This record gives sequence, C-alpha cells and structure tokens, in this order.
Amino acid sequence: MFSNQEIGKILFLDIETVRGVKSYSELSEGMQAMWENKAQYIQIAELPDAEAKYYERAGIFAEFGRVVCISFGFVYWQQDQPMMRIKSFFGANEKEILTQLRELLDNKFAGWRLCAHNGKEFDFPYLCRRFLINQIPIPKVLQIQGKKPWEVAHLDTMELWKFGDYKNYTKLELLCHIFGVPTPKDEMDGSMVSTVFWDENNAAKIARYCEKDVIATIQVFLKYCLQDLIPESHIQISE
Repeated sequence: MFSNQEIGKILFLDIETVRGVKSYSELSEGMQAMWENKAQYIQIAELPDAEAKYYERAGIFAEFGRVVCISFGFVYWQQDQPMMRIKSFFGANEKEILTQLRELLDNKFAGWRLCAHNGKEFDFPYLCRRFLINQIPIPKVLQIQGKKPWEVAHLDTMELWKFGDYKNYTKLELLCHIFGVPTPKDEMDGSMVSTVFWDENNAAKIARYCEKDVIATIQVFLKYCLQDLIPESHIQISE
C-alpha cells in the first residue's frame, strides 16, 4: 500500500479531549444556553438533562471541550530495522500544547503527511477549531480549504479500512485484535479520560494511554502495508 520511503514521511497522531471546565456551574450563562441547545440533540436515555450530558459528552465537541494531550510518532529505519519514536505534549495549558504542535508541524515535520484513526472526522477538524478558538495560526498541513481531495496530506486508518464503504465504522481496538496488535485499552479507555484529568489530576496517565493509541495506529498501518509489527524493544518513547 505504501513504500518504506512513504511510511517514513508520515506523522501519526492521536488527541485526548475533555470538557472545557470541571463543573457545569463554571460555564457562563451564555455557554450554558448554547450547551442546552446542543444537548437536546444528544439522545441518551440514562442522561436526562443538559448538565448530565455536559459531563459525559462535552469533550467531543470542540466548542465545549479542550485538548489535554497530543501524542505523535513516526517510523524510521536503523540498519534496515524498523524503529518507532513516540512523544507527547500534555497538561492543563491547552494553548501551550497547541503552540508546541504548530511549531512542530510547520518546522520539523513540514511536508509530511498526517495519519490518525478517524482523524478526518475527529482529530484534524477538532484541532483546527481549537487552534482558532485559542487564536493560534493553523499549521499548514491542516489548512485544507480550497484544496482538491488528492492535495490534502491526511491519511486515516479507519477510512483506509473502509475501501470505499461509507457505512463501515471500525474501532482501532477491533483492528488491533484482527491483526494481533497489543490493545491500547489495557489500563483505561476514552470514557475515563475526563475523570483522570479533572478528578485525579493525572495528565501524565492520559499521555501514556494516548501514546499507546499512536503505537497501535502505526502497527495497524504497517499491517495494511503487509509488514511485520515493530517489537517493543524498537519503540522509543521520549519524555
């Protein structure tokens, strides 16, 4: 599907998001009204009111959530052996996290492709919206306005698995099971991120979870390319 040379110019990433503020009461009256309008379209029987829906669902909407972690990684070859390098930006200062990512994408990884699982529907547009909300210039690779589809340097492991089937939604965890990739959901899953951030104050734990998602995405991508998995001993996670 992709040559080693092409794989070596792809930056894989994953983001973790939470609701914008810890308590619903911290929202301004205006934002509460906006959320109540949004919440009426979120139909979940066990979440009866707008406040309950805020705690469970606000983090997936860029207008009401925030980015608390961005993990990224790439593949390179050392003495013909595939290696993987992983790093994260994380913490409570979203503007700092996004600024670090912009500098990275516009400088060190300029001209590279981006890849994420469900990235075209979630990670990439979410990041663009949060860049603008924080009044940070959007990195060039994320600026897709006016571009033809084949000019957009974005890859998506979920979209690649669809093979043109618009009805198919496949979780990364399922693909991991299919291809024999260690699951990234061994210690926590996405539903726990807000609790770990707001109640446990443990952004580092979220980063470790996010990094596992990036590693899994890379390994699945390699299986798409009919390649062996990269052994754990060849994966370097930068502090």
